[in-house]
Amino acid sequence: MVMGKSDKKRVVLKIGSNTLTKETDQISRGKIEDIGRQIVALQDSYEFVIVSSGAIAVAKQFVNLESNGKEINVKQALASIGQPHLMRIFQESFRDLGLLTSQCLLSYSDFEREQSKKNIVNTVNVLVANQYIPIINENDTVATDEIQFGDNDKLAGLTAALLEADLLVIATNTDGICTKESVENKTYQTIEKVSDIKVLESEVVSSISSHGTGGMKSKIQAARIAQNSNIETWIVNGLKDNFIIDAIQNKVPFTQINKENKEAKIEVR
Repeated sequence: MVMGKSDKKRVVLKIGSNTLTKETDQISRGKIEDIGRQIVALQDSYEFVIVSSGAIAVAKQFVNLESNGKEINVKQALASIGQPHLMRIFQESFRDLGLLTSQCLLSYSDFEREQSKKNIVNTVNVLVANQYIPIINENDTVATDEIQFGDNDKLAGLTAALLEADLLVIATNTDGICTKESVENKTYQTIEKVSDIKVLESEVVSSISSHGTGGMKSKIQAARIAQNSNIETWIVNGLKDNFIIDAIQNKVPFTQINKENKEAKIEVR
């Protein structure tokens, strides 16, 4: 059992690069402020831990590095340049709303060592208890998983499981996951509720976002990690303003992946 959790509902919110840039070439302060305003509105009942991509996208606004034939090294260097800028934007935008932020850089190896896992849990619980919002990113200068494999989706799933979150919210650039047939005929029907992740996998059309490295497959992988720890996952359209509150109030279409893998049917909207 995690020590130090409050009575509030703990939400791990994963924000991808496409959401943070609003599908442009620059980080959107307006989107970060939109997220902050929602956290303020919900803070009496919910506590948030943010898993954020975007360090490389920020760096590209400032520099153009020579590759020397090793693209992955350049991306790691860009992440190193961009991460302080990303945190500064979060800090400034959230501070104007009365919110406090903190940075946590993690590697996947941290989730494999018992002492590291305890340290992460204890640190996050202290931060949250003192009204700081932990903002987690992969330590891209020493690890390449996010750069290569999935825009922090897997990291968000592992974080939600480790922190015994009540809900994992993955913000992306679509209204959740649509059925394969509706994508092919361009009617875009959102799969609203699903329990059997294998059924969901069969509906996914392979695509990779322009800024992020992940597609829906990496988000489903994150949802599987969460479901294995009895955690519900929502895949929501983060490009829309007020997307967290609207999802909570069921005002917008999004995909809800139940915390228990019980049945093979899906509900479509």
